[in-house]
Amino acid sequence: MTLRDDGESIGLFEPLMIGEVSPKRAELNDLALELATRSASFRSSLPASIAASLADLIRSMNCYYSNLIEGHNTHPVDIERALADDYSADPEKRDLQLEAKAHIAVQKWIDEGGLEGRATEPDAILELHRRFCELLPPDLLFVEHPNTGEKLPVVPGALREHKVEVGRHVAISPGAVPRFLERMDAAYARAGKIESILAAACAHHRLLWIHPFLDGNGRVARLMSYALLKSALDTQGLWSVARGLARNEAEYKRHLAACDGPRRGDRDGRGSLSEAALAEFTAFFLRTCIDQVAFMEDLMRPARLRDRILIWAEEEIRAGALPSKSDVILRAVTMQGELTRAEAVDLLGLTERSVRRVTSALLEVGALSSTSTRAPLKLAFPAKLAGRWMPGLFPEE
Repeated sequence: MTLRDDGESIGLFEPLMIGEVSPKRAELNDLALELATRSASFRSSLPASIAASLADLIRSMNCYYSNLIEGHNTHPVDIERALADDYSADPEKRDLQLEAKAHIAVQKWIDEGGLEGRATEPDAILELHRRFCELLPPDLLFVEHPNTGEKLPVVPGALREHKVEVGRHVAISPGAVPRFLERMDAAYARAGKIESILAAACAHHRLLWIHPFLDGNGRVARLMSYALLKSALDTQGLWSVARGLARNEAEYKRHLAACDGPRRGDRDGRGSLSEAALAEFTAFFLRTCIDQVAFMEDLMRPARLRDRILIWAEEEIRAGALPSKSDVILRAVTMQGELTRAEAVDLLGLTERSVRRVTSALLEVGALSSTSTRAPLKLAFPAKLAGRWMPGLFPEE
C-alpha cells in the first residue's frame, strides 16, 4: 500500500535543537549540568541492593503517571497485583492492568539495555510501539475516527496510514513520517554530553509533532525520553520525569502546544517552528527532572527512610501482624543493604526456626525480598507499603 505523501519539507519541524546562540542556551546548559550532578549524587548515595529494589517500584510509578497523563488511572497497588497475575473481575479495570503491565515490560527492557545508544532511531521507535502495543488487550487496540466514527485498528509497530489532527496541530501526511523520523535521528544520534540531555526534551516534542502512530504516541515519547536520560545520565531507573509531568499536566501540555507554533520573528531561531518555545519547554522539562531527583533524594535519605520503616514495623508488631523482632531485621537490612540468613540468626540470638518465622513474615508481606531460601535478604519496596514508607510517591489507593 502506497501511503499519501504530500511532499512536506523537512524544514517544517526545524529547529531540532536549541542553537548555541539562543538567549536561553546558557541557562539550559546550566540546568543540564545541575541535573547530571544531582542525578549522579543520588545514584551513588544508594547501596546497590536498595537501588535495584527501588528501580522496580519506580517502574510502577513511571507507568502509573505516564498512563495517568493519557486519562488512564491504574493505581500502583493494582499494577503490582497485575504483575502477580492477580486481575480485577471488572473487564475495564483488567484491561488497564494489562496496559500497565505492558508499559512496565517495555521499561524493564529499556532498563536492561534494550535501547542503549539508539533511542531515536526509527527502528527503535517502532520497536517501542510494537513491544507496548502487542501486550495490550484487544479492546485497547482501536481508535475512533473523529469525523466518521469508524473504529480504526492500532497495529503494533506500524506507522499510521491516516492524516491526523492533534488539537490545533495538523500532523504531516503518513507517507512523510519515515523521512521526518530519519531526520530526527540524524539530529540527535551523535549529540554530545550536554546536547544528549537537552535532546531528551527536544526529541520528546518533535516526535509528538510527527505523530507517527495512530495511538500510543505519548507513551512512546515518554519512554524514548526516559531511555535518552538513562543513557545520558546513567540514571539506573531510580527516578522518572513522568511523575513531575503528570503533576504539572496542564503546563506540560501548554508547553507542547506552544512548541507547535511558528517562528516568532527574526530573533526566534532560523527554523519554521519557534526555537524560543522549544527552549522554554526544554527548561520546563529539565527543571521537572531536577525536581524529581530532589524529591527522590529527600525520600531516600537513609535515617528518615529507616525511621519510617521502623515506625511501620513497630505498629505492625503491636497489632500482631508481624512477629516480634521484625524491626531488628529491618533495621539491619536498611543499614547494611542486605543481610545473610546466618547474620539474621546471630543478630536475633534465636533458633534458626524462630528466625525463619520472622524473615518469612517479612518476605510474605513484601517488606523483604530474596532470590532463594538461602540467598541474602534485601529491602523491597512494595506499592502497598509505599504510602507509609515513601509518602508522596503516588496517591493513596
